[in-house]
Amino acid sequence: MEQKNKTNVREMALIALMAAVTCIMGPLSIPIGVVPISLTNLAVYLAIYVLGCKRGTMSYCVYLLIGLVGIPVFSGFTGGVGKLFGPTGGYLIGFIFMALICGWLIDKSACKLLPSFIGMVLGTVVCYAFGTAWLAYQGGMSFYAAMAAGVLPFIPGDLAKMVVAAIVGPQLRRRLAQAGIVQNGK
Repeated sequence: MEQKNKTNVREMALIALMAAVTCIMGPLSIPIGVVPISLTNLAVYLAIYVLGCKRGTMSYCVYLLIGLVGIPVFSGFTGGVGKLFGPTGGYLIGFIFMALICGWLIDKSACKLLPSFIGMVLGTVVCYAFGTAWLAYQGGMSFYAAMAAGVLPFIPGDLAKMVVAAIVGPQLRRRLAQAGIVQNGK
């Protein structure tokens, strides 16, 4: 029974740690228009590699809740419910589905490069869809105009973040498992 509690405390600490990493990386952004370039998706990819699908998604949800209560952890050091209902709120919600999709494929493939990369691409496409639909609605623009503002400029950078995550993530997961910090790489 005591071992179970230790595991739960360890898991909660790891979830909180990766939420904190996202809180550090998320606000760092470059404003290029309505939608800024941020490191949030890289933090989510890394959380998935370190924690696995379920716990990685939980860490993002903790980050989201921290931002929603007003702590300035969103892009540009902003926070609050208004951010969720603002033009970029769809991306914030889309990150949940991105984490689930890429996390599932990363877990199922045991961090193999191609399936993991495909998972990150598919998850990001779903995030883009949520973000673009909300941006179009919020901004009173066509879906294509929202795509031009909120997706097209980000594709090269997001692909670069996926490459970084695909290289660093499995190494980080393996080293943490060897150190006994995570169980079976999860």
